[in-house]
This record gives sequence, C-alpha cells and structure tokens, in this order.
Amino acid sequence: MSNKQLLHVGCGPIGSTPFTKPGWEEIRLDADPNVKPDIEASITEIPMVANSVDGVFGSHVLEHLYSHEVAVALKEFYRVLRPDGKVIVTVPDIKAVATAVASGDLDTVLYVSPSGPIAAIDVLWGLRSCVASGNVFYQHKTGFTKESLERQLIEAGFTIISVVSGGVYQLTAVAVKEKKYTVVPYGIAAKAPT
Repeated sequence: MSNKQLLHVGCGPIGSTPFTKPGWEEIRLDADPNVKPDIEASITEIPMVANSVDGVFGSHVLEHLYSHEVAVALKEFYRVLRPDGKVIVTVPDIKAVATAVASGDLDTVLYVSPSGPIAAIDVLWGLRSCVASGNVFYQHKTGFTKESLERQLIEAGFTIISVVSGGVYQLTAVAVKEKKYTVVPYGIAAKAPT
C-alpha cells in the first residue's frame, strides 16, 4: 500500500507536522527558497494537479496573505485535495490578541514560540526580528476570528469538522472536502453511515 500524501504549505525549515507518522509522505511547499522546500511556490498558485493529495497542513501561513488572497489559497487547498481529503490550518486568534491590545499589552510578551517571544505587535504585523532582518515572508497582512475562519473555509467548499482554540492565541481548523463526516459533540468527527 502506498503512503498518503500531505502537502505541508508554508512549511518553513524541516520540522514536524501532525502527519509525521507511518503511512504519510510529506511534500513541503514554501515561497521562501531559503527553507529548501520540495516545491517553491505561493499557496495562491499551487502547481499540483487536482485531487492529488490526501491532506493539506498549514500552520501560521494564511495570515501572511492579503485578505483577498485567502479565498484564493483556500480554493487551491480544495483543488489539490483528493475527494476524501482534509485540511488542517492554524492561525492566530485575532480576537484574543485584540483583547490583549485593548488592555494595553502591545509589546508585552504573550507567549514564547519556537521562533522566540511573541507580543501582540508580532501577531498583528509579523515577527519583528524576522521582518527587521529583511525576511518579508514573515509579514502579517490579515487576521482571523473563529467565525471568519469557518466562513472562509465554507465559502471555499469545505465542510467544517471543528474550529477550536488550538493553544495560546491561536485557532486550529479541521475541514474536509467531501461531506462524509458528521459533527458530533465537542467537535469530534465521526464518519457518516454509508
């Protein structure tokens, strides 16, 4: 049996994903040639044929697009997925960050990521240290709430399984291409009866 294929969009340097387990093959896609992706491309123009991968995973990549480009990228995710494929995306939770900003915490460290300390200003406009060093790939151009992320995934054609707070100041969405799943309590997906 051949491995399932995961398209890891905005992959960054080689690292782990939720799919780094037996039976999955990771295809790394990034617009930044310095991270040595398998495919150098924007997520708004993925050079893969339709229905070619089993999963699309992107952690903190959609916020690097302009707002109008998010729909284009999500439609690309939908296009490259096989009919039973799923997408998992993680984005900053702008509602939680806005609460910190409203209390005056623009520069105060909110949490520490693998890239270092993160303040609200970094979530809103991109990680300052990376942008200051000339890496424009780290600029943030849009943001998401739970409701806006759900709406944009649905508009792209996906069926939402769940959008939950995925940790400190972030949201994680799981959605499928085909409606083979039902939503059950607590956002857990169960395969629909056949």
